[in-house]
Amino acid sequence: METYIKEIEAQATWPIRHQVMWPNKPIEYVILPNENKGKHYGLFLHDQLIAVISLFMMNQEIQFRKFATLDIYQGKGYGSQLLTYALKEALKDNCTKIWCNARTDKIHFYLKFGLEPTNINFSKDGVAYTIMEKSIVRKNNGEQDR
Repeated sequence: METYIKEIEAQATWPIRHQVMWPNKPIEYVILPNENKGKHYGLFLHDQLIAVISLFMMNQEIQFRKFATLDIYQGKGYGSQLLTYALKEALKDNCTKIWCNARTDKIHFYLKFGLEPTNINFSKDGVAYTIMEKSIVRKNNGEQDR
């Protein structure tokens, strides 16, 4: 099936965020106060938006937030495709660290992308989270050191 990824407007992410992450809350619950400061990406399958992610940069660190794939498309590699793309985009911004608030039951997914769990855990509305991060070390020429 044909997929593509492109930058989208923040409000285009809201329906998927709402449906996947917090369906029992009002849609306003998934709207971030600093949406206009982020970059938002969507993965489309035959022109249907099926996965979203938002990137926010602060002090050379990029946090990805509100990463969601419609339930019927989960486990098929679409989320992995979108996260891989978002991580490559983040590296273009000369960041030193990429991190997220991972739902604790999804830690195994993020490990595949080189993110490591920190010892910072918290809960929000009954959902357990662990902060996961990946430090980016750059060589003198500015390229990423693997």
